[in-house]
Amino acid sequence: MSTLTKPNHIGRKISRIRELKDMKQEALAQALGTNQQAISAIENSETIDEEKLVEVAKALGVSVEAIKNFSEENMINYFNTFADNAFSNSQGTNFGNSNACTFNPLDKLLEAFEENKKLYERLLQAEKEKNEYLENSLKGK
Repeated sequence: MSTLTKPNHIGRKISRIRELKDMKQEALAQALGTNQQAISAIENSETIDEEKLVEVAKALGVSVEAIKNFSEENMINYFNTFADNAFSNSQGTNFGNSNACTFNPLDKLLEAFEENKKLYERLLQAEKEKNEYLENSLKGK
């Protein structure tokens, strides 16, 4: 048992969740309004008071229960469910969910081109009006 981590070591769970979220101790410290050394102390603690745990959970974007119930095995099972769903759709293909386009991408491209053309024409007309106004104001002086 000496080489295995204790299953209820809350600090290690916090550390692992933070790592899975690709967050550094400094970032968590900043979110909690403390310093990196305090986060290191929390992650080395086997227990943590409930109030601090609520703050840490909020900063990590998870629930308190998620921290308390965290285990590597649960994480592996959780991610395996995504893999199972991605490879078992109703059509029997192994390429994830089949999403059919409900529009023609070329039509959308042409619509965008036409919209840009209209905007350019409006901009050009505004520039012509501005030049005309400036010329008239110079003639008036």
